[in-house]
Amino acid sequence: MAAHFDVIIVGSGAGGGTLAQRLAPTGKSILILERGEHVPREAKNWDPKTVFLDRKYRTKEQWYDRRGKPFIPNTHYWVGGNTTFYGAALMRLRKGDFDETTHSGGISPKWPISLADMAPYYMEAETLWKVHGARGVDPTETGDEPPYAYPALKHDPGIERLKSHLENKGWKPFSVPLGVDRDEQHLVTSPCIRCQTCGGYPCLVKAKCDARTRAVEPLLDLPNVTLLTGRKVVRLETDGPGKTVTEVVCETDHGEERWTGDIVALAAGAVNTAVILQASANPAHPNGLANGSDQVGRNYAFHTLTAMVSMTAAPVDSTFPKTLAVNDFYWRDPDGGFDYPMGHIQLLEYMTGQTLEGQVSDWLPPALVPDIFMNAVASRLLSFLVISEDLPMQDNRVRLGANGHITLEYTHNNLDGHDRLVAKLHQALVGFVDHAHPFSQHHVQLDSLLPLYGTAHQVGTTRFGTDPQSSVLDPFCKAHELDNLYVVDSSFFVSAAAVNPTLTIVANAMRVGDHLKERLG
Repeated sequence: MAAHFDVIIVGSGAGGGTLAQRLAPTGKSILILERGEHVPREAKNWDPKTVFLDRKYRTKEQWYDRRGKPFIPNTHYWVGGNTTFYGAALMRLRKGDFDETTHSGGISPKWPISLADMAPYYMEAETLWKVHGARGVDPTETGDEPPYAYPALKHDPGIERLKSHLENKGWKPFSVPLGVDRDEQHLVTSPCIRCQTCGGYPCLVKAKCDARTRAVEPLLDLPNVTLLTGRKVVRLETDGPGKTVTEVVCETDHGEERWTGDIVALAAGAVNTAVILQASANPAHPNGLANGSDQVGRNYAFHTLTAMVSMTAAPVDSTFPKTLAVNDFYWRDPDGGFDYPMGHIQLLEYMTGQTLEGQVSDWLPPALVPDIFMNAVASRLLSFLVISEDLPMQDNRVRLGANGHITLEYTHNNLDGHDRLVAKLHQALVGFVDHAHPFSQHHVQLDSLLPLYGTAHQVGTTRFGTDPQSSVLDPFCKAHELDNLYVVDSSFFVSAAAVNPTLTIVANAMRVGDHLKERLG
């Protein structure tokens, strides 16, 4: 195998896998270095005990908070990255998310690109990842978006009733755009079967559209694309002046390996990309590679997230509830009294007792989640995720310690709008009960703010911009200080917005890929 490639990509998730896919038709030699392995296809892919209690597929490594307390991040190192385990919600950033926006807690800064720059790539990504959705219902849309190539998934009866309940309150719920290979007109041959093991699980039948199924695996037989697993990239080395990455150094079970490429693209995730750059300090870059601005690792965000578990007296008639979302409060409270952004609400996946125990017992106080609760009421649960923007802050950052420990120094911010949105949802759900049930007025809700381990929506740490003094990357995600280093994971985000980041990562990697096509000739 040649040791030199035209392009080396570190990571095979939404950003890295998509960039490889975009560049593969050029015929250029591409090397993908992935620290994980292929997810084994086994019955345990669909076993809630294995996934949520034993956490077989989740990393065992420890990170540390700002007080030095260890925690295990909700991160998965496999081919396809975290998308292999995500919930397949694929939403565009809203038009205003690209602009400077005033929140109650501060300013969300302007991006160096606009929605117009991303729109054609969003459309392409939605089609490639088979996003099922409906236009003209989400009140935050601009109104000129093209129709989705695939229709929205049908709501289960219980979710249809919830939709009507919210509409009666004046809300405008809409269908969650979901990347699943579902054909409701031909159910016998539809790959997606609307099972109860989607978000959080690797899809055993590969019907969830993720980086491994839509980007990486279609490339595996191409002669110009090489995927090497079990390669953890630990640092990048440069020439003397520090202008060009000359070697990619990785650890393997067989010892150290070094690879060279004309272009190097980091896509290891917002935390690990920052760690690689910090570990690559040299005389030309004493503060870390590409870090003359002192911005590498800073501005870490992972959304302000509250999971709300709502229990009704009667069972909820739904086995695939994640089809409904609400954006009425995205920019402000339409009822008045709060003229700042609040955020987004979406339903979560079906929860079994074991799923609830694994996902929520370390999220909520133990006294609130006894075993009997877990096992007895799963069929009566509706689970919601309330997402608000946490603002990029200089001191919310990733640090690599001298001992190799990864530290996340983070303090929650901009909570006022989020707390109001949680209260809005609380209030709206109080009346959602089955009035024919003898205990129809019984209704319990539990909620708690997601702690630091919830890294699934991690963004920031090497944000892009036009000013090298305040950003790490230029508008095409090339490091200001190096001529052949790019970043295509969620690190480039200037702000987190308040919707799931995956579609934006994919669309941006396509955009950067087109830029690199021109550069590579």
